[in-house]
Amino acid sequence: MNQKDVKFRLLFEDNPMPMWVFDRATLCFLEVNHAALTHYGYTRQEFLSMTIADIRPPADVARLKDSVNRASGLALSGQWRHRLKDGRMIDVEVASHTISYGGRQAVLSVLQDITARKRLEEQVRQSAKMEAVGMLAGGIAHDFNNLLTIINGYSQILLNTLPQADQNRGAVEQIMKAGERAATLTRQLLSYSRRQVLQPKLLGLNQLLIGMEAMLRRLIGEDIELRFAPGREIGQVNADPGQIEQVVMNLAVNARDAMPRGGILAIETRNVELDENYTAAHPAMQPGPYVALVVSDNGTGMDAETRSHLFEPFFTTKVQGQGTGLGLTTVFGIVKQSGGGVDVSSEPNKGTTVKVYLPRIDQPAAAEMDAPVAPATRGSETILLVEDEEQVRNLVRHTLRREGYKVLDAPSAAEARRIAGAHKGPIHLMITDVVMPKEGGRDLAASLMHDRPALKVLFMSGYTDQAVVDGCLQSGKSGFIQKPFTPAALSSKVREILETNGETCHGAGR
Repeated sequence: MNQKDVKFRLLFEDNPMPMWVFDRATLCFLEVNHAALTHYGYTRQEFLSMTIADIRPPADVARLKDSVNRASGLALSGQWRHRLKDGRMIDVEVASHTISYGGRQAVLSVLQDITARKRLEEQVRQSAKMEAVGMLAGGIAHDFNNLLTIINGYSQILLNTLPQADQNRGAVEQIMKAGERAATLTRQLLSYSRRQVLQPKLLGLNQLLIGMEAMLRRLIGEDIELRFAPGREIGQVNADPGQIEQVVMNLAVNARDAMPRGGILAIETRNVELDENYTAAHPAMQPGPYVALVVSDNGTGMDAETRSHLFEPFFTTKVQGQGTGLGLTTVFGIVKQSGGGVDVSSEPNKGTTVKVYLPRIDQPAAAEMDAPVAPATRGSETILLVEDEEQVRNLVRHTLRREGYKVLDAPSAAEARRIAGAHKGPIHLMITDVVMPKEGGRDLAASLMHDRPALKVLFMSGYTDQAVVDGCLQSGKSGFIQKPFTPAALSSKVREILETNGETCHGAGR
């Protein structure tokens, strides 16, 4: 072997990067190195019987030929899509240069597989998009939920005062329904952005689904068959039951809408182990045990373009006015915030399968007994109310005084300190907004509980993140209620906290 051949082998044949040479006129491969054979899966004989167009998707062939016809081989440089022998498509970064090879005008290409990099870039883009939506949702949710608290609260108060035969009762009911729908949209945005306050507990998915079965049958209608296949010895998950019910309902509604002429909706649970090969493509997840919730339909299905937009907020395939585009984004946000992941597989006219993975806790699910819900009793205790939004403060004060409580109210943390310092009697409970100008409710609570160790606290907010809520609840003798809330929900929560014996109360809903 002469020195020229040795240099060729070192620079081309033994190069760790895939490389090839092809004829510029015919596009036929003239030479392929070992790295290309290994990476693409073809034998040398197979490569040399093919053209460069054979490994390109049909949509790229016209662009390829146009690039080859240009004066410089540099026109072939850049990012392309290539097909491996097993049919998989990969993204490659190509550096090309025109050369003379055996008396022919040829092109030498050096290739780098950037499929993983492109996937990571897409995940970063999705994360940035999610963060942007989260900032938007967080920016509007606090003020918006204050307004909804006022609208829904006074609507309920007014509705409670109207006799059944009153001609205005229907109008008030419509106001309440609109307010509740607006509150739902806000919660969906917060769920997507993973800024919704969750109340997780150890949960058995099979028991939850059995409890939902009757509701799901009504939801999907009589022309769709519901098949439920619960797995055996399914582990528990640590999740918010209400949020997981929302996941199941959203997936069931999507499946129903994909089967306008009827069909089969199948819901399955099973234990799975996700390995490093799976989590490498889903960096937000860790290898290990999961419970899979699989929802399948045999409806219209989706093409690749539609699937690529599934989790984007406000994207919908439904006709205008029949969908918000927040159903699957809500599913995505809830599952991600619960430490899990979502996979969707679908083809046109072949149906859709959605797999939800939630981290598994391998211990048997304990049977739960639902405690009877008792109406809130009237009180006589003294409550310090701290809320910077005047109309919300007026609503809460009106609600509490109507229930018999003595209410001291303040528009700021500084004023609350002054009132608490001047009040000689006991203050049994402080109700405070979490987010206020200058000083928030958490710092105020810590300060007043130091001076009044028996003080209990109810935090309220239209928007906050889970870490802030958890920090508030760690103080003990405290609870959380999320805006918008109704006067009835507030009264019930206040009574619950006042009757506890020092242990921390969990959050209350909307």
